[in-house]
Amino acid sequence: MNKKGQALVEFVIVLPILIMVLFATIDFGLIIYNKSKLESKLNDVVNMIKNNESEEKIVEFINKDSDRKTTFRIIDNNDYTTIKLFTSVEIITPGLNIVLDNPYKISVSRVIYDK
Repeated sequence: MNKKGQALVEFVIVLPILIMVLFATIDFGLIIYNKSKLESKLNDVVNMIKNNESEEKIVEFINKDSDRKTTFRIIDNNDYTTIKLFTSVEIITPGLNIVLDNPYKISVSRVIYDK
């Protein structure tokens, strides 16, 4: 029995699975990284809103240094203000876009109590 041929067949069977796991790890890493970046921007936007900055300055701040389109929404209730930021990430792993929507939408929100 040829051991080299057996190792080659096993390698060919396992390689696509390893590549899929590698790409899925990269995708999840990008999602977590972008969500963290969005949380950081949200902290700054909350401070800008508390300092009564204009909406144009907030939009300019959100979209500077970003290759992705980030949108925001302010929902003002009587005592509470909800600020939400949205962006999306393209999924590169084949098959993972069946489980996750492509592009994957990321959103973060913060509620501020106004008195």
